[in-house]
Amino acid sequence: MRMATRAADMPLSVVILAAGEGKRMKSDMPKVLQPLAGRPLLQHVIDTARTLEPAAIHVVYGHGGEQVRATLAGERVSWTLQAEQLGTGHAVLQAMRHIPEAHRVLVLYGDVPLISTATLASLLALAGPRQLALLTVRLGDPAGYGRIVRNARALVQKIVEQKDATAAQRRIRECNTGVLAAPAGLLNRWLGRLKADNVQREYYLTDVVAMAVKDKIAVRAHTAADANEVLGVNDKVQLAELERATQARTARELLLAGVTLADPARIDVRGTVRHGRDVFIDINAILEGNVTLGDRVRIGPGCVIRDCEIGDDTEILAHCVMEQSRIGPRCRIGPFARLRPGVTLAAEVHIGNFVEVKNARMGAASKANHLAYVGDADLGDRVNIGAGTIIANYDGAKKHRTSIGADVHTGSNTVLVAPITVGEGATIAAGSTVTHSVEAGKLTIARARQQVIDTWQRPLKSKK
Repeated sequence: MRMATRAADMPLSVVILAAGEGKRMKSDMPKVLQPLAGRPLLQHVIDTARTLEPAAIHVVYGHGGEQVRATLAGERVSWTLQAEQLGTGHAVLQAMRHIPEAHRVLVLYGDVPLISTATLASLLALAGPRQLALLTVRLGDPAGYGRIVRNARALVQKIVEQKDATAAQRRIRECNTGVLAAPAGLLNRWLGRLKADNVQREYYLTDVVAMAVKDKIAVRAHTAADANEVLGVNDKVQLAELERATQARTARELLLAGVTLADPARIDVRGTVRHGRDVFIDINAILEGNVTLGDRVRIGPGCVIRDCEIGDDTEILAHCVMEQSRIGPRCRIGPFARLRPGVTLAAEVHIGNFVEVKNARMGAASKANHLAYVGDADLGDRVNIGAGTIIANYDGAKKHRTSIGADVHTGSNTVLVAPITVGEGATIAAGSTVTHSVEAGKLTIARARQQVIDTWQRPLKSKK
């Protein structure tokens, strides 16, 4: 097969190494599935790789492999098993049998989640038919990293792992990130020549650099501008450090896009946030999944918002929990409200403190201001749900739906036993337990008659 003459003409295959056990995590969960900003570490790497529009993404898996594959079953990747963990060179070799020799190969790592598309694009620009591109980083404390050894002309000669490095080599601050790009034909040849003659008795991918130099193939290094991009995760301390780095980066992006954050250090984004103009987010808010915030939305302190769409000029007060809900414009939610999945609120709806809404639609200007439960219901416009009102939607086996017409008022401590229909303009007296349909425009009272028992006496406690 003829090798392409320009790097731009060479299709790209990405190999992601994700076979490590991660013993230092002290977890039953494989290391690459540990969560970072709400997604598995490996998911971050796959998502970034996909932005490069490769011909294929190959994931080399091993420890906990079935769990890894099951968790990421929806990803369009090719899975390659590394049955024995014999080093990074051996891992890449497992995937190479599926990659045409005319491709460029980019090697990434499932536990290095923050590497950016821009950095990888710069690296790939250095990789060609007769060029190996290597991503390096300069660290103040290089302990644990392989060192980049250069000659007197500052050309890369080889990479030495710390365990195999001399005292002089350990003083080098330029470190190997493990990320490289090379033509598949040459990479295959080098991998076939690897030997495990090192302290770890493993086949190091880094040894291909010295082989390239020996074969007079140009080794071109690109140094990452931000060390956080290339930091790996080996234990929970490093995972927590990268979580803070990720959240700081996300907060900065939101600020630069015009969102006001009460404290950039006290917001967690575990997904994707789309937003309009003049959005305000108070401290300790958690945004998960896909969240859309309209213009002038205000999020109060301590709120958890998951997979929600919130309309213009809506305010979410303190300590609300909302998931899989669509909130219209000019609504007011909370404080201490809970919106469970399947909620749709029209414009100007008020949901007050200690109100729970689930799988329900509420029409424009409807209100449930305090201490209420609205479940499996359809409410018209301008409905007023009184304090303590609940919809009894569950009979112990099935959920039943309730329909409430426009302009209905329920008094405090009303129980609507579903399935039931309440006609438009009806009023239900406080303390009623309603089990039958309610006529439109009428007052309905469904409670026991108050009685006074003149002859009753309170029981007396016996004297000790």
